[in-house]
Amino acid sequence: MIEWRQLSSGVRPVPEPVATPVIWVAAFVGALLLVAVVNFLGGHGRPGFALIALSLLAALLGLCARLVAAPGTAALCWLFLNAFAIPPSGELTWAQGRDTGWLACLLAAAVAGTALARIVNARAGYRRITPPGHGTWPSD
Repeated sequence: MIEWRQLSSGVRPVPEPVATPVIWVAAFVGALLLVAVVNFLGGHGRPGFALIALSLLAALLGLCARLVAAPGTAALCWLFLNAFAIPPSGELTWAQGRDTGWLACLLAAAVAGTALARIVNARAGYRRITPPGHGTWPSD
């Protein structure tokens, strides 16, 4: 039997994602700082380190963002990767295979972070609204 419960009162079972413009500002600032740190530590001209760092940033931002923020987050991270992590610095270029792969990697990281957060939040929300003793297998 289904028991209806009102979800609007009290604590929300699933946290609300952060607004998309806030995520994009965080991606802009975070990508700028990460590329600057990677370049300072000797990674200029070797974009692999910057790509890994920016992918982790995109996944981290995806944990608290909506899915619609993922393309913008990936694009902002790619802009800093392309403009400042590879020579000549400060110049945007487009190499078909390389940049398409970088964009795909950054987008996949942002989407994976968002998907992981939605799964974890949905499970936690289900546990919060399920009464004790319900929702378990009969053999338990």
